[in-house]
Amino acid sequence: MSRVDFDPAAHPGGIYRLLTAVVVPRPIAWVSTRSADGVDNLAPHSFFTVSCADPPIVQFTSIGRKDSLANAVATGELVVNLAPEHLIEEVNATAVDFPPGCDEFAEVGLDREPSVVVAPPRVAASPVAIECVLHDTKDLGASVVVFGRVVLLSVAAEAIVDGHPAIERLRPLARLGRRQWSTIGEVREIGRIGYEDWRRRRDR
Repeated sequence: MSRVDFDPAAHPGGIYRLLTAVVVPRPIAWVSTRSADGVDNLAPHSFFTVSCADPPIVQFTSIGRKDSLANAVATGELVVNLAPEHLIEEVNATAVDFPPGCDEFAEVGLDREPSVVVAPPRVAASPVAIECVLHDTKDLGASVVVFGRVVLLSVAAEAIVDGHPAIERLRPLARLGRRQWSTIGEVREIGRIGYEDWRRRRDR
């Protein structure tokens, strides 16, 4: 296999595009926050994952000092909404570099609904809302990782099958490289293999 090697030191400012093209697909944290002055903010962040199961903690990365970061630090609260396929235009629109003090819910025309535990509202049309209190932040230089401790997980009833959220009903969006997005596409199911089962298969 022929390869092309990229040295981050030789591409100042350019490795971001390379990394986001190969670390794919990336789930989207559609983060709603409320400023100390009471202004709601909504923005998508595609550096997002689960950090810990017990206590339950999710994380997203603010590339630069965005309003999501400033509000979460100022108030100690945030909501991670799932970014569903049917709202792709609205998700993308909330990434516009609105000036501070703008309410993206109002700008984009999204309905909000009250959260149960925290002050920032949820996206009413999103099938999942993860209400969080700020656990910690980690400054990495050009970016800051925000850790939210989950205080409530709310899933639309119609997305639950046999007591579990069904991916085919959640229909989450994901980010790829450049301006590319993806949907769930084909879903395959495969069980994890225990060591003894692996040995038996190997030794056949």
